[in-house]
Amino acid sequence: MEVITITSQAYKTLESKLDIILEFVAAIKKEPEENLDNIWVNNYEVCTFLKISTKTLQRLRAANEISYSRIRGKMYYRMSEVQRLINEKVIRRSQEDLQDLIKNHRLYVKQRETVRANK
Repeated sequence: MEVITITSQAYKTLESKLDIILEFVAAIKKEPEENLDNIWVNNYEVCTFLKISTKTLQRLRAANEISYSRIRGKMYYRMSEVQRLINEKVIRRSQEDLQDLIKNHRLYVKQRETVRANK
């Protein structure tokens, strides 16, 4: 084993460069792509983040333009269905609005998990 000695200034410079590399790697590291079929959102989330009314969503359901599931009286939609409506321009929103919906849904899920863990 070989021992190498360096000045404290050189060590601090090396350490700062390693921190920069670590930040860069963390920034480009992507989360694994989620399958949009596995994400379910409720009426409130869809209406709030896509800025549509509950009546508009009800009309889409009545016209069979969006598939949904009803569980204990609440409506749930697959994220892939919401994306399809945006892509087909049934709902005039951008992909940024969809990403905002996904991001806020994840935050909502984390909050629920935290509340359940604290009980």
